[in-house]
Amino acid sequence: MKYSIRNCEVSDLSQLVLLCQKHAEYEKANFYPEGKEEKLKEALFGKSPKLYCLVIAAKETIAGYVSYTIDYSTWDAATFMYMDCLFLEEEARSLGIGEILIDKLKQIGIEKNCINIQWQTPQFNERAIKFYNRIGAKGKDKVRFTLDL
Repeated sequence: MKYSIRNCEVSDLSQLVLLCQKHAEYEKANFYPEGKEEKLKEALFGKSPKLYCLVIAAKETIAGYVSYTIDYSTWDAATFMYMDCLFLEEEARSLGIGEILIDKLKQIGIEKNCINIQWQTPQFNERAIKFYNRIGAKGKDKVRFTLDL
């Protein structure tokens, strides 16, 4: 598979929403695509971006994405990167692309003076957990809560 990794562009947003929906399905989560394209456009390309995203471009389609934010840790009194999503279409898996994406995030994190990259994955996502362990990441046992507003 020939591909390139680049920053998400406005023209990618409709495909990005579709990938988000597939990602949610993979993680057995609810996803409602209505209005997501406009909200992502503002978050990624607005005056003060809140979210950053790299895409895996293959021909005229997007085969995956990784999104992240830059945040601040009270405990560490330091900046860190939070990897919000990492998703690859089936045909893009097991080609080393995930590791390349993580390496790109490491480079970005270093440039932004981050002390680490943090993320989460469901416990049933054994394939991802094996990958994260293989690249040297350390898991923490925590329960994530969500409180709807």
